[in-house]
Amino acid sequence: MKTLPPALAAAVGPLPEGVTLPLPPTFDTVEEERRYRKEQLAAGFRLFGRFGFSEGVAGHITVRDPENPEAFWVNPFGMSFSQIKASDLILVDQDGTLLSGNRPVNRAAFVIHSRVHAARPDAVAAAHAHSLHGKAFSSLGIPLDPITQDACAFFEDHGIYDDYRGVVNELDEGERVAKALGDHKAVILKNHGLLTVGHSVAEAVWWFITMERSCQAQLLAMAAGTPQLIDRETALITRGQVGTHLAGWFQARPLWDQITASDPDLFD
Repeated sequence: MKTLPPALAAAVGPLPEGVTLPLPPTFDTVEEERRYRKEQLAAGFRLFGRFGFSEGVAGHITVRDPENPEAFWVNPFGMSFSQIKASDLILVDQDGTLLSGNRPVNRAAFVIHSRVHAARPDAVAAAHAHSLHGKAFSSLGIPLDPITQDACAFFEDHGIYDDYRGVVNELDEGERVAKALGDHKAVILKNHGLLTVGHSVAEAVWWFITMERSCQAQLLAMAAGTPQLIDRETALITRGQVGTHLAGWFQARPLWDQITASDPDLFD
């Protein structure tokens, strides 16, 4: 019998010999890991496009380069999420210098993500977009409540940035966003939208998708009546079950399988 990590063991228990579940991969070379991260990033953008998270030229997902962790891969400015390929991604450093690629970086992407990555060495990836329910919920200036199992992933594990000053173009505002994020997996940017981080692209993207849906669920529940909260002890237990790094990575697997099957050109 094989024993899974705690995040998965509670869901399926020990596995018999010959039965496996996917786990985060390891790599023999930095080139292999870079290729994997870029493919995951391209898949993440395709998913954002599929979920309708695009809003003009707004929104960005980043992932650190495995060889130069002070630099990160990001989408080129003005390219549709639904068309991004691994080969389209650009690499910029903490100063905004373009290290690889032939298109510019969105200034807001550099300002926000460079400060988030600098403040959070553990954050391999970060995701931000102007999704409909995320930006609607952000206008309330309140945290997500533990009203559903999925929302419990963010219970006492997300911040609120309440100092909106227009399009983020200055580094000091990026630093304030990073401070509001703190050591959490997500931050609600008041009057703006959501931002999530993770130990992998898959994790950061999954937190964004499920946080967007949790915002939608709370908006619907508040419109219908007074949502009943899950008690704190249960919410914390549930967060430990569905809100871990591995749980975030694993819950994204069905989405990766779908998008890579339907959009094989993202690997180009």
